Amino acid sequence: MATPQEEVKRKLPSVVDIAYEQYKRDLPRYQTAKELMSPNVETTTPDASLDEAARLMGSKHIGSLIVMKYRTPVGIVTERDLLTKVLALGLFLRDEKVEDVMSFPLSGVSLETKIKDVAKQMITKKGRLAVFDAGTLVGVITASDLIKSLPDVQETEVKVDQFMSADVVTADAETSVFDVTKTMGRQRIGSVIITKKGEPFGIFTERDLLTNFLATGKPLFTSVGPECATPLTVIAAGTSVHRTAATMALKHIRRLPIVKDEKLIGIITARDLVEAYSK
Repeated sequence: MATPQEEVKRKLPSVVDIAYEQYKRDLPRYQTAKELMSPNVETTTPDASLDEAARLMGSKHIGSLIVMKYRTPVGIVTERDLLTKVLALGLFLRDEKVEDVMSFPLSGVSLETKIKDVAKQMITKKGRLAVFDAGTLVGVITASDLIKSLPDVQETEVKVDQFMSADVVTADAETSVFDVTKTMGRQRIGSVIITKKGEPFGIFTERDLLTNFLATGKPLFTSVGPECATPLTVIAAGTSVHRTAATMALKHIRRLPIVKDEKLIGIITARDLVEAYSK
């Protein structure tokens, strides 16, 4: 039989539950691209070196730059471009130009585009979206921006199990950041789960690589263990897409490992959640 203290604790909402309810109350604020977007657009030029681009992204803690030519937005370069098109091939950022790896033409939406249509466009175009007002660039929308506003509807009540990746890539904590980077680039993934003695311990992401290494010039030949994010935040199998999105938004993360019976069975990303909503 539960003690009086345990019974009171059971009836009281947890901090997570309270935060989730606040998240749901805030949702009506987000209706169109105008409310979703980040208005501070950082830019670069086609002839800038990727080393310069990486340093700018790292200093601003962002994952992309809009590429401008003659004051016109023509493309976008992302942290994934640096990883898969340069580092994974054994090339050096300082030797490559933005125009060598950027994606173009630039995909965009208008200020008044509805959330659902933004989500569909993001999945169709497979990347971040520029936001335009009468042809003028005014913002950028990422998957992280979208998960802050996914409505509590039928599409987001499905379970994360249906959209997760069951192929979880891991690396021991003693593995070098260089080798982990190679793995992420070759497999075109944004994170690796770091283990100690075979057990999940932390996560190393492309944003960690960008901010802590590429932007600072720190050598990659160091063990990944001290460089990964810990403790590892996870979510239980069977959790809804909506609650998972709230968890990511509240914790300011873009990936969540999924566990069942204390075993790691998959991983879900912000983009996966956007895809679930866009169906």
